[in-house]
Amino acid sequence: MKRRSLGGALTGVSNTGEFAVPQRVKAGDIPITTFGNTGVKVSIIAQGGARLDLHPDIQTAAGHVRRVYDLGVTYFDCARTYWDGRSEEAYGIGLEGIRKNVFLTTKTQKRTAKEAEQELETSLRLLKTDHVDLWQVHGVQNQSDIDRILSPGGAVAAFEAAKKAGKCRFIGFTGHSDPEVHAALLKAYDKWDTVMMPLHAADHAYLSFEKMALPVAVERGVGVQAIKVFGKAFLLRSLSPTECLKYVLSQPGVHVAICGAGTQGQMEDNIRTAVHFKKMTPDEIDDVRKRAIAGAGVYTGTAIEYWKKKA
Repeated sequence: MKRRSLGGALTGVSNTGEFAVPQRVKAGDIPITTFGNTGVKVSIIAQGGARLDLHPDIQTAAGHVRRVYDLGVTYFDCARTYWDGRSEEAYGIGLEGIRKNVFLTTKTQKRTAKEAEQELETSLRLLKTDHVDLWQVHGVQNQSDIDRILSPGGAVAAFEAAKKAGKCRFIGFTGHSDPEVHAALLKAYDKWDTVMMPLHAADHAYLSFEKMALPVAVERGVGVQAIKVFGKAFLLRSLSPTECLKYVLSQPGVHVAICGAGTQGQMEDNIRTAVHFKKMTPDEIDDVRKRAIAGAGVYTGTAIEYWKKKA
């Protein structure tokens, strides 16, 4: 199910579900926050690189990247594997000349130091930069991954070396399969600057990252990036995009919501929510959680969060 499957009809929807005249978004309006213990100021929403594959070619995707920057987004998320490397190419072109003004990330799924180092060199070349602000071990799924990453010759050695050499400012890891694995890796290695995890209004119902992994990240002061904010669009059956985004940004310890917007209109929706963001009250959070897992929501008796491990 594609993000924003309900189309542009949701543009300008208020928190009460009523339609309003869309307000024009302007650069500089997006709130910023301190990204965990890094001390760096970042925008509370980010452009996700995974959905650049919705564009017909790299040049078109690069144009989208530049327009999003012009709207005020300064956090750009990417990975070596996204769109078979084309997402990094699109970022390299779209951010050319303004690289110093943005927080740029990428990721590697390689588990050995040698392979990870090689991928970073490719990423830097395609991104047209000599460093990324954040480099992440991508897609950690199980204890075997943890063991490989932290073992002698494992990927973490390349991450430490890259940080020391100035090829990345910060290091982190990502995953969406098992919150207990996230918690274990946060505890097993104390030099992570950031972590990325799925967080959304229905997460609490099954293998909850919000309950198991987020508190550990908060305890350690790492920067937290939320993904799957809209539940891969399944949540839009029961909630508005505004409610989805506000829910995630209201969670303690969440610094950045990664929005996989494939169009300027989608990102403008997200920016409007961010600009006028106020944390939900406990009653509002409880209401959204209930609606997220009832009726036509994400859950109808069984979990369909296909990215999480099966019980």
